[in-house]
Amino acid sequence: MSEKAEIERRSKGSSEEFSKDDVRHIDNTANTDNVTNLNVKLANPLAGIPHHQLMADAAAFAKEYNLADISDELQKGALVAQDPTLFESLSQLTEEDKALLRREITHKWRQPAKLYYLVILCSMAAAVQGMDEAVINGANLFFAPQFGLDTSPSNPQAGRNQWLLGLVNSAPYLCCGLIGCWVSTPMNRHFGRRGTIFISAFMSFATCIWQGVTNTWWHLFIARFMLGFGVGPKSATVPVYAAECAPAVIRGALVMMWQMWTAFGIMFGYVCDLAFYNVPDKPHITGLNWRLMLGSAGIPALIIMSQVYFCPESPRWLMSKGRYTSLRNSPLQAARDLYYIHVLLKAEEELTTGRNLFFELFTVPRNRRATLAAFTVMFMQQFCGVNAIAYYSSSIFTAANFSNTRNLLLTTFPLMALFLLMAGFAFWIPGQQARTAVVALGIYFYTMAYSPGEGPVPFTYSAEAFPLYVRDIGMSFATAVLWFFNFVVAITFPRLLGAFKPQGAFGWYAGWNIIGFFWVLLAVPETKRSPWKNSTKVLFSVSTRVHALYQIKAMKITMQRYLFRMDVESLPPLYAHEGEVGEKHYIQSGAGPA
Repeated sequence: MSEKAEIERRSKGSSEEFSKDDVRHIDNTANTDNVTNLNVKLANPLAGIPHHQLMADAAAFAKEYNLADISDELQKGALVAQDPTLFESLSQLTEEDKALLRREITHKWRQPAKLYYLVILCSMAAAVQGMDEAVINGANLFFAPQFGLDTSPSNPQAGRNQWLLGLVNSAPYLCCGLIGCWVSTPMNRHFGRRGTIFISAFMSFATCIWQGVTNTWWHLFIARFMLGFGVGPKSATVPVYAAECAPAVIRGALVMMWQMWTAFGIMFGYVCDLAFYNVPDKPHITGLNWRLMLGSAGIPALIIMSQVYFCPESPRWLMSKGRYTSLRNSPLQAARDLYYIHVLLKAEEELTTGRNLFFELFTVPRNRRATLAAFTVMFMQQFCGVNAIAYYSSSIFTAANFSNTRNLLLTTFPLMALFLLMAGFAFWIPGQQARTAVVALGIYFYTMAYSPGEGPVPFTYSAEAFPLYVRDIGMSFATAVLWFFNFVVAITFPRLLGAFKPQGAFGWYAGWNIIGFFWVLLAVPETKRSPWKNSTKVLFSVSTRVHALYQIKAMKITMQRYLFRMDVESLPPLYAHEGEVGEKHYIQSGAGPA
């Protein structure tokens, strides 16, 4: 198939629109209509402008910002930006222009070298994040007894020590949830994306070294609390930085790499724990092994600091400061993105001035439902139990006497519950080797179930759930929820393990996975690839009560049909674009009906 035919196939039907009458159960309040209009404007501020006016506006933009040398390209770029799927029909474009735009889709990974350099840096930043979280796992086995935090059941102070151990381990996430995530917005505004990454990497480096020279539990707590100023802003900035620099055709894949490389960093943190496990103490240095474990996470952060300013700054951030640049293969693509970002920034400034965006997360019904859904997936990422394993698996295996060291969600929650119960109940197996093998197998299977569901979904879902005009503040809220409950899990698990034993601790989180299944079923709508050109018109427009009642009826019909093999009539779809219960038809964003 030729490039031109391929583009025509992908853009077929892109000019079709849906009216509000096509959607059922939509809120019709004036407040909702106001927010809908705001979202539509921000979804595409160029929509509906006649071509001659669009070209005149682009020419005026070129003159105002001393870009007259690329005025022609800006005018053509503005026409393409209005609807990128219809560039084939634009008579103002040459065949060479159209060939470049076709190639952008059919050869989407052919990008400038400096963009890939940026991707490598963002991947390393994610790995630093994972190492910061993971190295404490092995260090727990050594610093706790050295600092008098004996958590063995025979110790009368075991309960107190378990709480203190949890407090030390959870310190960075307490800082992230209360402070770190909220300071990322002013840091980005004043220092830019690169500056924020540099500062957060410096905090990670400095506090990792600081942790390695502490000699009391409270001193280690302070050092780890300050680590939160490295973890929080970095987690909120790096995915946004990658998204703002990447072209739309590969943006989703690059942002998802954050989760993958964070997992790689967690793995590498475990490797460092194992590498330093048997390092002996030196004269006047007690606990050299755990000090090296904690300090090792600072080395990649130092590399980030040394390289970040060799990467380009986010074009969107530069344009918010009146400076214009781009990371694209051709002048036309650069002009298209420059002009579109410019008008989007102007629209955001015009439409959001004087509004209390945080307040509107909870007072506007559509936003409130998105906030509830984002809270659900972020909360359940922690209470599914994954970080109890990530931070304390060394202690879990020691307890086993082993001394060496939306559909995705609905599918994986029951599996995670099953495998947690498998690992927990294995502690009743009498033989050491068999017990260790089943515990390890249960954790391995649990991680397999976690990886495609609660691992990558929460950040992606939260980014899609919030309407454009409150997306930044909404993501700050969602990230703060994530880190705060990360703190809750980390501080409570040692005491939970001591009070309930491993069987009860694993059973506790297995129970939360069952709760998570029903919570997601009843309160979390699907957002993936809505076939609406302005999807913010319909996402979360159904009330939570209507959605929950519909899902209960749908679950009953699904059980009758597939479990009891009954011939039952399907429910009508909740939205007009959905098929029968359990069936959804999705197409590429911006396209018409499949």
